[in-house]
This record gives sequence, structure tokens and C-alpha cells, in this order.
Amino acid sequence: MTWQVVVDGPLRALDERVESAVVGRGPRPLTELLADLGNMGVALPVLAAAVAYVLWRGGKERRADALCAVLAMAAVPALVVPLKALTDRPGPLTEATGYFPSGHAATALVAYGGAALLLGHARRWAMPAALVLTLATGIGLVLRGYHWPLDVLGSWLLCGALLAGRCRPQLQR
Repeated sequence: MTWQVVVDGPLRALDERVESAVVGRGPRPLTELLADLGNMGVALPVLAAAVAYVLWRGGKERRADALCAVLAMAAVPALVVPLKALTDRPGPLTEATGYFPSGHAATALVAYGGAALLLGHARRWAMPAALVLTLATGIGLVLRGYHWPLDVLGSWLLCGALLAGRCRPQLQR
């Protein structure tokens, strides 16, 4: 996917056609709210609450789980920022560059997904809620024209792999 974005491949052309067809759709206040779900000020407190809950109720054996979720969140900028610089992709509604992959989509997936993994054993609603919040963030980012669909999808794949590969075995105990 990254290669397609960098070389202006057919996947990128499709991505740009899709964005052109959907940008600006939906009520602005709603799409703005959805996009804002990926802001650090919104997503990080959710993860922090889940970490606090696990530290409070989970006992010593769950400290490593909480640390894993925190480290995954800390890894987001370390993964996303260099890719933004390397791909140098302009945004949908601007000539400014650095849009692939989406930091907001990455933040949403890791914060909500990490919280769900921490709470999943005790709360069956946690993972469905995380999926809805992450999907809603991506939809809002695309409809508002803040990101191309591939920016969002690239972040989800990158950070989904981060959570699955780094934290999932730890959190399944």
C-alpha cells in the first residue's frame, strides 16, 4: 500500500477517486465529531482510564499488560512520523504534505484497541466499542477531507499489527 502511494500507482488513483466522491458528505458537525475521536485529547484519556482500571483492579500480574498498552501508544509517533516524511503525500484538500499514514487513525486504533484489550476479559462490550470508535474516526477523517482513505487504512494495518504482534500475546493471559 505504501509503495502504491509513493509511486502514484493504480491503488492511489482509486483512493483519490473515492475521496473525491465522498469528501464533504454528511453533516459537518457529525463528521467533525467523528474525526475528533482520533485526537490525543480524546483517545488518550480512554486508554489512560483502562490502564488505571487494570492497575487498580488487576493486581501485580496485569502491570505488564498496562505497560504494553502504554508502550504501544508511545510507539505510534515513532512509526507514523518517519513514514509521513518518507511518503511526503499531500492531503486531499491541501498541497501540504505528510498525510500518509494518518496519525489520528493510528491514535484511535491503538488507544481504543489497547483499552479494549486491557478490559476485554471483564467487559464484553469493550472490543465492539473500540471497533466502532476506530471505524467512526476513519470515516470522519475521510468525509472531512483530512485524509485519503489509504492514509486511514495504512494506519490501521500498521498499528493493528503493532497491537496484535506486540501486546496481544501479553494481554491474552
